[in-house]
Amino acid sequence: MHESTASAVRAGRHDPASSKQTAVHVVTLGCARNEVDSEELAARLDSGGFRLVADPCEADAVMVNTCGFIETAKKDSIDTLLAASDLKNAGNAKVVVAVGCLAERYGQELAESLPEADAVLGFDDYADVADKLRAIVAGEPHHSHAPRDRRLLLPLAPTARPAVAKTVTIPGHRAVHVRVAGPASGPRVYRRRLDGGPSAPLKIASGCDRRCTFCAIPSFRGAYVSRAPAEIVAEAAWLVQQGVREIFLVSENSSSYGKDLGDIRLLERLLGELAEIDGLSWIRVSYLQPAEVRPSLIEVMASTPKVLPYFDLSFQHAAPAVLRRMRRFGNAESFLALISSIRQLAPAAGIRSNVICGFPGETEADVEVLCEFLADAELDAIGVFGYSAEEGTEACQMDGQHVPEEIEARRARVADLAQELISQRAAFRIGEQVQVLVEEVGEEIVGRATHQGPEVDGAVRLMADGHLERGDLVGAVVCDSDGVDLVARHSRSADDLPTGLRSS
Repeated sequence: MHESTASAVRAGRHDPASSKQTAVHVVTLGCARNEVDSEELAARLDSGGFRLVADPCEADAVMVNTCGFIETAKKDSIDTLLAASDLKNAGNAKVVVAVGCLAERYGQELAESLPEADAVLGFDDYADVADKLRAIVAGEPHHSHAPRDRRLLLPLAPTARPAVAKTVTIPGHRAVHVRVAGPASGPRVYRRRLDGGPSAPLKIASGCDRRCTFCAIPSFRGAYVSRAPAEIVAEAAWLVQQGVREIFLVSENSSSYGKDLGDIRLLERLLGELAEIDGLSWIRVSYLQPAEVRPSLIEVMASTPKVLPYFDLSFQHAAPAVLRRMRRFGNAESFLALISSIRQLAPAAGIRSNVICGFPGETEADVEVLCEFLADAELDAIGVFGYSAEEGTEACQMDGQHVPEEIEARRARVADLAQELISQRAAFRIGEQVQVLVEEVGEEIVGRATHQGPEVDGAVRLMADGHLERGDLVGAVVCDSDGVDLVARHSRSADDLPTGLRSS
């Protein structure tokens, strides 16, 4: 989980009494899945006649797509909503609207506790968000929803869901025609790009069927639902038309893709179809559950052209007792064996993970097991989080709860170790030939290599003799490292440059 950069969307509807369209600025918080949801909202608002603006001071309405995952993310969302309300006090915006996971998770409670927000919209409001926003701007009251367990909206059996899912609002899952250019044939895309960068997330599924004891996401995101491959391929082709060179496949659990469509290996076939899209250079997969990663999936990800050898593995811990209390599977030995199997096929593969410190019942010995595992794993990126007691989760009721000070002390200890380890891993890449996608061109040229996911895994500072543009894909040789970041010298075009092999 990470906070994306603020995204702006234009929205508004022509007012017969005025020549000025209503303008909307949308801020996106949280993960890449939320970025996709914001772009769906942008398309809906655009098709409703609204005007999208990048500057919140020019907006009549500010829409904040919130994150409701853990306590720190919720605080960021509240702070952003409060900051947006200052625009109203300054005489700029007329209304502030909360959407997204925090809004869906708390509904009426959030609306009552945060009067600075003029409305709180849940997922069921997305289908007619333009009409909802128009009414809110006009001063009509909006009655916020009472939260419900969205897992109950779909059948328990995954294969029974596709027919029912069409009647349930699932953000980021709509493929219908709007006033934007789409592919020549196939499903139309209900999405409008916001930042215009060379990389874009693409949602392949939503929801989760796992029952991790620390996680509330399934209750407000719902049961696991895969998108049809034809929709995904059509959206990827549309993104390429918008100038995208890298697509980042996102979901709550990408390794489960296809199980509700009756094909647990559908992700492997989908990757092959995406690789055939002309103009698409990189395909990156996010959030794989270690217990669900099959040898055949590793082979496909390591060998399919355009598919990056990048493995985002959700380990969460390594001590068996803690993992059992989390209702997770595996241990340090099985995780290391998985990592080894990946590096046998792709020695320079990028491997990242997140871990949780201070979980109820975690002992000092368990922390040592986690630290030893991280040292042995040689991961490229490690996200370290302190346990957050989320209401409605089983872990809240467990014995062995740690005080916040102890949780933070353990988090800081593991985070310091993680920083040292990923710095060592980055230094190991000195001398390696890499592909780099150029993302920023200014006083410095900054991009990412194949082992670096968007925003969270570090960057590459390029030294180039010639002129480079944003979106260029170039070859480079790593000559230095700075923490997780790399310094590389632009060497040649990236054509035919290996993506998964370390040079000697």
